[in-house]
Amino acid sequence: MTTPRTTFHPRPRRRRARAMVVAAAALVALSGCSAGAGDVVTLNFFQFKPEAVGNFSAIIKDFEAANPGIRVSQNSVPDPDTAIRTLLVKDKVPDVLTLNVNGNYGELARACIFADLGENPVAETVKPAVQDIVQSLGTCSTDSADEVNALPFASNASGILYNPDIFAANDVQVPTTWTELVAAADTFQANGVSPFFCTMKDSWTANPAFVNLGGTLMPDGFFDTLREESTSGAGTVSFAEDFAEAADKEATLFEYCQDNFASRDYNAGNKAFADGESAMYLQGSYAIPAIRANNPDAAIGSFPYPVTDDADARVVVSGVDVGIMIGRDTPHAAEAQKFVDYLMSPEVVTAYSEAQSTFSPLKDAAPNSDPALAGLEPYFSAGTIIGFIDHQIPAAVPLVNLLQTLVITGDTETFLADLDSEWGKVAARTTTQRQGK
Repeated sequence: MTTPRTTFHPRPRRRRARAMVVAAAALVALSGCSAGAGDVVTLNFFQFKPEAVGNFSAIIKDFEAANPGIRVSQNSVPDPDTAIRTLLVKDKVPDVLTLNVNGNYGELARACIFADLGENPVAETVKPAVQDIVQSLGTCSTDSADEVNALPFASNASGILYNPDIFAANDVQVPTTWTELVAAADTFQANGVSPFFCTMKDSWTANPAFVNLGGTLMPDGFFDTLREESTSGAGTVSFAEDFAEAADKEATLFEYCQDNFASRDYNAGNKAFADGESAMYLQGSYAIPAIRANNPDAAIGSFPYPVTDDADARVVVSGVDVGIMIGRDTPHAAEAQKFVDYLMSPEVVTAYSEAQSTFSPLKDAAPNSDPALAGLEPYFSAGTIIGFIDHQIPAAVPLVNLLQTLVITGDTETFLADLDSEWGKVAARTTTQRQGK
């Protein structure tokens, strides 16, 4: 699962389309340009997080002061997925990019859009478990080896956020097993406290729980096998067969939401949790800055999903919130690499992590000292992490819409059958397209 993006919130299509065209055109005009004075080179830096523009502006200012021969033009647009694809159609890949490392990134990496960074010394500074998550989503494969097409700059973690003050007032301990989690929810409900504040007006907000439940409970190699069997016609795995427990537990959690959960959106959820309106919140580290924007003094703790009754089986779902890439054919490869090396320096990564409540992907990084992350940090530091399973599901499969229906209706059988059906439709189209080539 990726962090919340503006694409989750519907807008008037015509107005949005015009904005995308204008923004993409601006990027095309700036892509790969260099200054006319002297030997100064200007890098086009495609930066996808609007909330981090200020952070990267400060980073760029320091970099340019230390490198007077290089200028960096930061370009941030409302819908990065649309904008980057527009640039690719025009063969205008930016010199340096940040992207959320998700399924869309994987498609671009497999298309060999990005340079291979594997031989750069800075790649050796990354935690192997974090780089493995990047590699699992897709790479440009050559005859010799799979390339490293992105370096992780900042990682997030999807767990359960909780209010320590509400837990203490109700004499509830942080749950370490599924049975304890349900018991805690029962206690809060009995005491007149909302166990979870849920926000199903935004369909994607059912996804964080699903990726934790499904990612922990699914058999090893599930998606690799499912993809292989989609073309071979075998049927040893399926969502109906292998995700039934995850779907049941997803439905159970959402039984403990507040009454108006179907009409509340993510922004309302951040404010409600900031104001102490629920004991827990089914969101990850990415929500912490938004919660604090509503209440800087909000009481926030975190813990990994206790999916089973084996406390030792707990893992943390983690994604690369920000990955760094270099355009494969940039005419400014040396300058781009110098900028990437600076971005990946421990001082820069640490400062960004502290400002944005993320986890540093670097091997020797000190743990993030944010108390809101304390319950998840040990798992991340130890590499006890798994990737977001929704990144393995094609965008054409309407996962979040199916999840929205599931948690509102509680109908797990229909959810699983529909998920298998939608996966099959996409697999059939893909097979037909391949055969037609």
